[in-house]
Amino acid sequence: METLLYIALAPIVIILLTIYIKDKYEKEPVKLALTGTLYGIIISIPITFTEKYITNFAPNENSIYYPFFISFIVAAFVEETYKYIILKFLIWKNNNYNEPFDGILYAVYISLGFAMIENILYVFNPIIGGLYTGIARAIFSIPAHAIFGIYMGYYLSKEKFLKKIKIFSILVPIFIHGIYDLLLFTKIKYSNIFFIIFFIYITFISIKRINKYIKISPFKKVN
Repeated sequence: METLLYIALAPIVIILLTIYIKDKYEKEPVKLALTGTLYGIIISIPITFTEKYITNFAPNENSIYYPFFISFIVAAFVEETYKYIILKFLIWKNNNYNEPFDGILYAVYISLGFAMIENILYVFNPIIGGLYTGIARAIFSIPAHAIFGIYMGYYLSKEKFLKKIKIFSILVPIFIHGIYDLLLFTKIKYSNIFFIIFFIYITFISIKRINKYIKISPFKKVN
């Protein structure tokens, strides 16, 4: 039991600490960052009910449209929309949101708050849970939620500081999340290979975007 709990929570804690350490020029308040994580935990409740409700409108499971509906509408649209609403509510008008990297940090903290509950439910599921589920999710699912947050925060900061198109901060995470889930759900030939390639690609891009915002921090010269 303790081992499973460690496996479920350790990757989340590691990513949260890594993101916080990356914010090296102007640290965000720990309380505000953890508030984001708490909100991420709380929204897991309405997300669960919303997903269950929308699933009622899904096509037949044998339909070619079923995996698309589950991936893009039930999972990606619902989860990323709730995260986006909380992110905007938490930081958009907050004075601590004063550099581009902050958007990434808070988006990741919110995303991993939700991922924490989701991961515990999966790992301790008596049917599909257990050690191997925990390990697989630690390698893919938890980093994926962080990546969705990075994309969301990246484009949100473009809106705030560079006055770019607003809709990207919600559409891009939904699209990335939807593709991720679709490659897991689909049964087409070589889908696992496509999934690995896609995962490596979005991870690489996410790291580049983190480094880009750290590099252009307006507080860099002060330090």
